Amino acid sequence: MVTQTLKTPTKIRGLDEILNGGVPTGGLTLLNGGPGAGKTLFGLEFLMRGAQQGIPGILLTFEEHEDALHHYATTFGWDIVELENRGFLSIIRARFDPEGFLSGDFDLGGILAILRHKIETLAAKQVVIDAPDVFLRLLDNRVKERAELYKLINWLHDQKLTTLMTVKADGGDIARSDYEPLDYLADCIIQLDQRVIEQVTTRRVRVSKYRGSAHGRNEYPFAMTDQGIWIIPITETQLSHVALGEAFPTGVAGLDVQLSGGYLRASCNLVTGASGTGKTTFAASFARTSTANGKRVFYINFEESPDSMVSCMLSPGIDLRPALENGSLRFLSVMPEAQGIEEHLIQAFRGIEELKPDIVIVDAISACRRMGSRNSAFDYLLRLIDHCKTKGITSLLTNLTDSVKETQEITGIDLSSMIDTVIILRNVEQHGQFERELSVLKARGRQHSNKVHEFQITNQGVSLLNSGVEAAHDR
Repeated sequence: MVTQTLKTPTKIRGLDEILNGGVPTGGLTLLNGGPGAGKTLFGLEFLMRGAQQGIPGILLTFEEHEDALHHYATTFGWDIVELENRGFLSIIRARFDPEGFLSGDFDLGGILAILRHKIETLAAKQVVIDAPDVFLRLLDNRVKERAELYKLINWLHDQKLTTLMTVKADGGDIARSDYEPLDYLADCIIQLDQRVIEQVTTRRVRVSKYRGSAHGRNEYPFAMTDQGIWIIPITETQLSHVALGEAFPTGVAGLDVQLSGGYLRASCNLVTGASGTGKTTFAASFARTSTANGKRVFYINFEESPDSMVSCMLSPGIDLRPALENGSLRFLSVMPEAQGIEEHLIQAFRGIEELKPDIVIVDAISACRRMGSRNSAFDYLLRLIDHCKTKGITSLLTNLTDSVKETQEITGIDLSSMIDTVIILRNVEQHGQFERELSVLKARGRQHSNKVHEFQITNQGVSLLNSGVEAAHDR
C-alpha cells in the first residue's frame, strides 16, 4: 500500500497548484533565494493565510524587526495586530547578546525555549524560521554552526511542526557549503529567483525537491501584488481547452460569410499585417459589435492609450464610448517594457477575473517582444491564450509583420499551433494607389474562403467589396 504525503495548503495563489496540494505537513520546506527574491514575504503570507482560517502560526525572525514586518503586512491589507490579539499569530525576533558571541557561550537553547513556550501557548501548528543563517554566521565557527543547525532541524522535527525556513542564496544555490546539509534534510525545497533580462526584472519560482510527492518542475513567473504573492502556473499535463462553440459576428461587413459565421467561441483568432493595413480597426469593429450584442470585452492594448484609440476609431465610424460607459468594454493599456511578464500576466488575469469577459483582444502581440525577450513574449502569450481557451473565452490578436515574411511565419513568436483563425491584411500598390486586400489563411475545422478580397475602411466602418465568393473547405 502506497502512503501519500500529508500536505498543508499554503493558500498562496498558484503555489499549491505547483506543489500538488501544499507543503509537507509536519515537514521542513526550504525557501531558498537571493536578496529581494521574496523569501520573507512567502513565509509571512503562509502564516497569514493560515491564521485567517484559524490555524495558529509563529514567525521567528533572526533578521527583520517586528515593526518592519507589520509594515510589510499592511501594504497587502493584512492586519497582523488583530490576528496577534486573537491568538492566531505571533512574531518573535531573536535578539543576541554580543558578549555571548565573543565568549563563545551563545547557542540556540534560549531561543528554542522561548519558541517552545509560544507554541504551547498558541497551540501553533505552523512555524516560519526566517534567516537563521544570520545567526549561524555570527558564531564564526564552522563546527559549531553545523552543530546548531542540526539542533534546530532536529528540534523542529521532534515538534512535528509544519515549517518554512528561509535561507539566503546566490545564483540559486545555498550560499555557503556550511549549509549544504539543509538540501538533504529538507522535505521540500522552493527556489526563488530575481533576474534582469534585457533591462526588465522578472521573478521566478521553482520547486527543486519534494520528497515523496509529484510537483511542477518548471520555472514559474510570480509577482508581489497588493493582494500578496501571485504565481502563474501551467501545471496540467493534459490540455483542458473548451470545445469551440457558436460564431460571434466579426463586425466587418462581408467577413462573416468568408468565415462561415464569424469568430467561434473559445477560439483564438489572429489579424496580421504590415503597418497601416487596418489591424486595430478590425479589432475595434469586433469590440463594438460584440458589446452591442451584449458581450463583455477586455481589450489589452500595448500600442496606445484608451483615449487615443477611442478618438482615432471615430474616424472610421467605430464609436466605443457607449461600451465604455456601460462597462461592457474595459481597457488595459500598458507599455510592454514597463514591467516583467509576471506583472503583465497578473494584470491580464485580474482583469479577466473581475470583468468575466466573453472576448479578450490583444493589440498587438508583436509588441510583447519588448517585455524582455522573444521567450518572454512567447511565455506571456502562451499562458494568456491557454487561460482564455480553458475558460471558453474568444480571443482576437493583432500582429505587426514584415510584409515580405507574412506567410512564412504567422506570428513571429511560434504560436501558430494555438491559433484557430488567421486573417492576413495587405496594402497593395495598383495603378498609382494603394488597395487594401484580405485573405483567410486558416480557419480550423470549418469552411472558409480561399480568395483574396478587396476591402475598404470608410467613415461607415470596414467592408469587403467582393464577399460573395465561393468558399473552400479547410480542416
